[in-house]
Amino acid sequence: MKGGPEGNERLTSSTGILLAVLIAVETLTALALRRFLDVHLFLGLLLLPPVGLKLASTGWRFVRYYTGNAEYRRAGPPQPFLRMLAPALVASTLVLFGTGVAMVAQGHGHGLLGRLHTLSFIAFGVLLSIHVLAYLTRVVREGTADWRRHAAAGAPTRRGLLVGSLLAGAIVALATYSTQQSFLSHRHHDDRKDARRSASSASSRFAPRGSVPNGVVMTRPFSAAQVPAT
Repeated sequence: MKGGPEGNERLTSSTGILLAVLIAVETLTALALRRFLDVHLFLGLLLLPPVGLKLASTGWRFVRYYTGNAEYRRAGPPQPFLRMLAPALVASTLVLFGTGVAMVAQGHGHGLLGRLHTLSFIAFGVLLSIHVLAYLTRVVREGTADWRRHAAAGAPTRRGLLVGSLLAGAIVALATYSTQQSFLSHRHHDDRKDARRSASSASSRFAPRGSVPNGVVMTRPFSAAQVPAT
């Protein structure tokens, strides 16, 4: 990658800033999911290319360091604790976005996929918070460097990759819009069924004992004494 370890860190940091903003909005939609499910779906799909860029940039640094590249070896590895945290963060990211895409493609969020998506979202949120706090100062410093007047070598390429990933995300989200609408329609249908089922259960629970369901006519049998003589 042009710019060596410094350029790689700037790309990783600038992508991190973009992701922090988008993921913050995505998290807010998750807090009121019934109301903002459409925004949640659209943003989740838009995030895919920027997330891919972030994984690619960190993966490149990992490969270059552990294959013995002199520049990356001199730059050194991350802190030991953060190095141990990285595999769990990558795994939760892949599960979170993978299950999200699978649910949209499947048309509903029930069953194992839905549970995995929820659990991975919680794990991702905790791990990402630690990651952001650990790198916050460096990310703000390095992530804005390519957007200043006197940027380092390779800055146009890195800016292009970042903007390109955002545009690619918009294309993905718009191209799958009809699939998102199908998912939303299925979800609204399920919500209506659940509401009717809950209402029916509540009415039967609070109905007076011995009451007769609507539309049912009870008949009383005649005794022998009530039968008129012929």
